[in-house]
Amino acid sequence: MDMFIKILFLVVFFAVMIGVGIYCRKQATNVNGFVLGNRSVGPWLTAFAFGTSYFSAVIFVGYAGQFGWRFGLASTWIGLGNAFIGSLLAWNILGRRTRVMTQHLDSATMPDFFAKRYDSKALKIAAAAIIFIFLIPYTASLYNGLSRLFEMAFGIPYTYCVLAMAALTGVYVVLGGYMATAINDFIQGIIMLVGIVAVIAAVMQVNGGLTESIAKLSQESTTTAGGNEFNGVFASFFGPDIFGLIGVVILTSLGTWGLPQMVQKFYAIKSEKSISTGTIVSTIFAIIVAGGCYFLGGFGRLFGTAGADGKPEGGYDSVIPSMLENLPAVLIGIVVILVLSASMSTLSSLVLTSSSVLTMDFIDPVFCAKKGMEEKRKLLWMRIFIVFFIIVSAVIAIVQAQSPVMFISQMMGVSWGALAGAFLAPFLYGLYMKRVPRIAVWINFVLGIGISLASFVCNMAGIKFDNAVLEYFKSPINAGMLAMLLGLVLTPIITLIAPAKDKERQESIFSCYNKKVLVSSKQSIMEEEEEQPAPAPSAAKKSAKQTPNKKSKKRK
Repeated sequence: MDMFIKILFLVVFFAVMIGVGIYCRKQATNVNGFVLGNRSVGPWLTAFAFGTSYFSAVIFVGYAGQFGWRFGLASTWIGLGNAFIGSLLAWNILGRRTRVMTQHLDSATMPDFFAKRYDSKALKIAAAAIIFIFLIPYTASLYNGLSRLFEMAFGIPYTYCVLAMAALTGVYVVLGGYMATAINDFIQGIIMLVGIVAVIAAVMQVNGGLTESIAKLSQESTTTAGGNEFNGVFASFFGPDIFGLIGVVILTSLGTWGLPQMVQKFYAIKSEKSISTGTIVSTIFAIIVAGGCYFLGGFGRLFGTAGADGKPEGGYDSVIPSMLENLPAVLIGIVVILVLSASMSTLSSLVLTSSSVLTMDFIDPVFCAKKGMEEKRKLLWMRIFIVFFIIVSAVIAIVQAQSPVMFISQMMGVSWGALAGAFLAPFLYGLYMKRVPRIAVWINFVLGIGISLASFVCNMAGIKFDNAVLEYFKSPINAGMLAMLLGLVLTPIITLIAPAKDKERQESIFSCYNKKVLVSSKQSIMEEEEEQPAPAPSAAKKSAKQTPNKKSKKRK
């Protein structure tokens, strides 16, 4: 009976996902519809698409387990940072300006934005290549969180799980494009919200409730690098490593501002109302899902045993599954669907972004520069590349799971850091500052990739630094944070030094923000001298009856 319940959950879930893809196929008949949903996606769908693309199985199983083990309950700050910096501030600072300027420039992807904003075809091709290279290992890492959970729940080999997930995602994305992805993200987001709340409640009961769980966690101790032993540090406000915690918060929160699959959600916003509603919905979603995941991971030490190196036996990926293995069958079924939802929503967003970027920003300008690619041909190539990206990422995930080579999982952090480090400052300042020179964009590209790859090489080679600062930034998380912060600081400095060029073109680009629109009084307060008092409804009607031709006489 238990197995029947789990399988029933899966069958219903798969049927709904495919059904949505078939339903949305009519809206994916052109490039704008396939990539952006014709820029007509409502606030709830956009908000959930943003949130579900943000939080994947890597967050739920990998990061929640790893950082919960390292920081204890203080890891909840990571989830709150994701909510208030990665969601609330991102919508307020990027949402409206991204939607207005990208429509003004007729841009559908981030590389295309760089090309039209900075008048450089080379930037477009370079950005497309960066996305192509660094999104593949990111995509492959999404499968990793499923292996232990599926083996625990069904006894199904990891390979079959990966193939099923890849096939299902490919079907509905190829059929329905962005709209199918957005609708399925909404459904998957509801599952994630319900699932995380149910799982937290169940796990807390294992140790006698929230109060008892915190009391037991406060008995855990750790030893610092200086040899001092701390008791109760994992139940404290900032945990045992506040600087490491800050690095994670910045990379996973501020970093989303530069990730193409996240920013592209703002391209498809339908209206002003969508921005205000989407801001609230996505922030609440992040508080519950991200805050819940990291809060749950903070109790990981109550369910695992530390090895000689201080890490959990079985690795960080074993922390969350060990917390769930004794839950009732219904809850385990919900968890499996939760992780599937988190993985597939992010996977669909990544492959759609990768395929559209590779087709529109690399294949078309490089190989079809003279005539340009036809609309139908673009759609065909996008669908082919979606299948290609899914197959490649699935093969990498299967090979990595069956071999001792672990560099792909490490490349997840490198991918995030490289993409955010390269794109954050050029995109953000491109929306707000007129005089950003092309050289500043190139410097950001070099810094983002260079720092992240240097960190990766140092870790793979096992290099250790005597200098504490160098050792701190050797971590892929901290290296990504450094690349982003350097870009944010250096870009304005370079802008002040570099001579101003193409002033007329810059004014033309930013003219989209000066366009006058009519809004209601609750959105904008009129100046007193411009405001005309309106007559009371009863008085207006009475006046109209007494002098019906008053206005026409005045015109004469």
